[in-house]
Amino acid sequence: AFFESLPRCLVGIEACSSSHYWARELTARGHDVRLLPAQYVKPYLKRQKNDAADAEAICEAVTRPTMRFVPVKSPEQQSVMMLHRVRLMLNRQRTQISNALRAHLSEFGIVAPIGRNGIEQLLVVVNDENETRIPADARLCLRMLEAQLRVVKKQILENDRRVRANARETELGRRLMEIPGVGPL
Repeated sequence: AFFESLPRCLVGIEACSSSHYWARELTARGHDVRLLPAQYVKPYLKRQKNDAADAEAICEAVTRPTMRFVPVKSPEQQSVMMLHRVRLMLNRQRTQISNALRAHLSEFGIVAPIGRNGIEQLLVVVNDENETRIPADARLCLRMLEAQLRVVKKQILENDRRVRANARETELGRRLMEIPGVGPL
């Protein structure tokens, strides 16, 4: 309601979580919105970091003629970015779970070659009821990790499928795919 009552004005916003949403909302109300990277605002900060000092620094930075701004992203562009960020997160989780499986099993003298095939070999051992080196509570925990690993792998496959589909479905994705060495992932 505050911005709706103002005449058209220049609004500077530090690029952060929700900044693209607010930039779209304020632009729809007729304002000239510019997103500034935080590292470009910091040199204009004159005193300790707080909301008032940040606002002053943003006001100073947004009026600089040579300032570089962050383009406001559409919801679709943000969705594509989210696909890629979630993919990175899921891959880190898969590695973390795999490393935990390796570390815990090595405490019982059970090791396997590095790589995904090695993890599959370890999971065969975990699920072998005749394997006496793994105590019951440890086996329970290892099976929990195995279940998590299976879920994360499934999510990675679904995410990759969506990234590939997005690359095929969008004009920008199709153009980028024409560049030698550029793929959907």
